Amino acid sequence: MDKRSFLKSTAVLGAAALVMPGMLLTPKDAQANALESLGKGPFKLPKLPYGYDAFEATIDKQTMELHHTGHHQAYVDNLNDAVKGTPAEALTVEAILKNIKKYKDVVRNNAGGHWNHTFWWETITPEKTTLIGGLNDALKKKWTSVDLMKAEFTKAALGQFGSGWAWLCVDSAKQLFITSTPNQDNPLMDFPGIIKGTPILALDVWEHAYYLKYHEKRRDYVTNFWNIVNWNVVEQRYQEAIAGKEKK
Repeated sequence: MDKRSFLKSTAVLGAAALVMPGMLLTPKDAQANALESLGKGPFKLPKLPYGYDAFEATIDKQTMELHHTGHHQAYVDNLNDAVKGTPAEALTVEAILKNIKKYKDVVRNNAGGHWNHTFWWETITPEKTTLIGGLNDALKKKWTSVDLMKAEFTKAALGQFGSGWAWLCVDSAKQLFITSTPNQDNPLMDFPGIIKGTPILALDVWEHAYYLKYHEKRRDYVTNFWNIVNWNVVEQRYQEAIAGKEKK
């Protein structure tokens, strides 16, 4: 499903809500809807460890709030509806994604959207963090320098046609690689065309992530993304990946 079809089908947060806030869901309405839906299924909208205004220099408050309480909430609600009364209700979202070929597109799109966004919120921080330790060494070994890794990652993000994600991952041989996926797919999925691996860093390149501040200027958004990466979390994910620790 492409972005246009998704927005039409969910009818929760269309492009108009981003261009002219308040016409569909105001942030207050979206927040109320999010709070109302917390108990309506096994999958929940995660609470964020920072305020919506924490990234004003990089991502504006209104985009953050609508992205979380509108866009992400839609994935949670749709996923809960899609798995209601099925064995998938008792599974983790990771377990669903790793066997995604068993499920209909509505599960694929919304389980992917929920997992990807949860991963994304954890990837960014308003605090200053530094890339040190094992991941720093591994990046330099793979790409010669961290800057060259960033350049390849940026190329993947800018080269993803339309909506999707850029990823830094660890493969089954514990080697780093960069890839991208369309829409709400991710490297956990057992789906043709997806390069499988354990993600440790992600960048959302849907305009929902940057529209109100950057509009069509994806390159500026991708460049500024490096200012808010939580390298402590990425390092922890890397160490868990090479140790073979992953969520089931």
